[in-house]
Amino acid sequence: MLYTVGPVHVEPDTLQSMTKPMITHRSKEYKELHGNIVEKIRKVLNTDMDVFLVGGSATIMLEAGIRNGAASKTLGITNGSFGNRSIELGELNGKTVEKVQVPWGEAMKPEHIAGKVGKDTEMVHWVSNESSTGVFSDSVALAKEVRAQNPDALIQVDAVTSAFAMDIKVKDMDADSIVFGTQKALALPPGLAIMLCSERLLEKAKTVSNRGFYTDLLKIKKQSDVNYALTTPPVSLMYGLDYQLDRILKEGVSNRYDRHQQMADLVRNWADEKLAGVFPEQGYRSNSIGVLNRGDLDFDAFHSKLKSKGYEISNGYGDVKEKTFRIGHMGDTTPAGIKQLLSAMDEIMEE
Repeated sequence: MLYTVGPVHVEPDTLQSMTKPMITHRSKEYKELHGNIVEKIRKVLNTDMDVFLVGGSATIMLEAGIRNGAASKTLGITNGSFGNRSIELGELNGKTVEKVQVPWGEAMKPEHIAGKVGKDTEMVHWVSNESSTGVFSDSVALAKEVRAQNPDALIQVDAVTSAFAMDIKVKDMDADSIVFGTQKALALPPGLAIMLCSERLLEKAKTVSNRGFYTDLLKIKKQSDVNYALTTPPVSLMYGLDYQLDRILKEGVSNRYDRHQQMADLVRNWADEKLAGVFPEQGYRSNSIGVLNRGDLDFDAFHSKLKSKGYEISNGYGDVKEKTFRIGHMGDTTPAGIKQLLSAMDEIMEE
């Protein structure tokens, strides 16, 4: 059973939902499937933004956001590995990226970017839920600070491990690009990237050259408006996404967020009791990823025994790889399942 940071465990019925007969991506049946998915995502996340579906990992849409949203200059805020990657995406696409480095384990806060968003800053980008540290920053507060300094600056938020697990307050954030994928809290296999896109970003894209083809939001928008994908999408995965969105709506969005809170609390309490607690600062802790301080625990030996019991978790990542390990508690995982995992971990600790 996977309790990793992603890909995560996929339920058998969800896998079964993906075995429907193949359809072409230019058919009436496909248009209906695509349109249903877009409307269900809007309903779950309470938004009327454009919803773009593209085959690939979420990284492709993070790259698309920066390529379309900035001609030359962005500001990247980072407090971990994936914030650093967002900065790298900008630089590799020829943008000048000013950097705000926040210590790992701490949340990014408005005071970190005070006076940093210049009139020539075209886009500000960050990760809402940093997978390497388990820190969940307040993206609404960050977005308000960006707008206060430069109302014209666009905002891109990597919500890969927060969307559908925690309330990211899409309407209050009023960002221009919010990106996530299928293999995290949507509890599906990897392979489909999703972007919530604003009208502001599309207008900016009209003024930016070198948008690419696969990452050209204007091309994607034109097809999306008639419920088509720009290029061949992973149709089987879309069957699964449609199924999962129905599951989420049936559970109830607030109930889903509560369940993730319960699982996070179980892991944090266990870490406080059995180890040196969790890594991120109090008040800014992820409900989808537990990043635990390992202390003198031999993680490789511990994990080997855990896998022999049928459970898999994740090693630490990036600069804190050697002093932490991670437990993914998102998607269709339940508090009962987390209790079973922690019980198995207890048995190994006692050994």
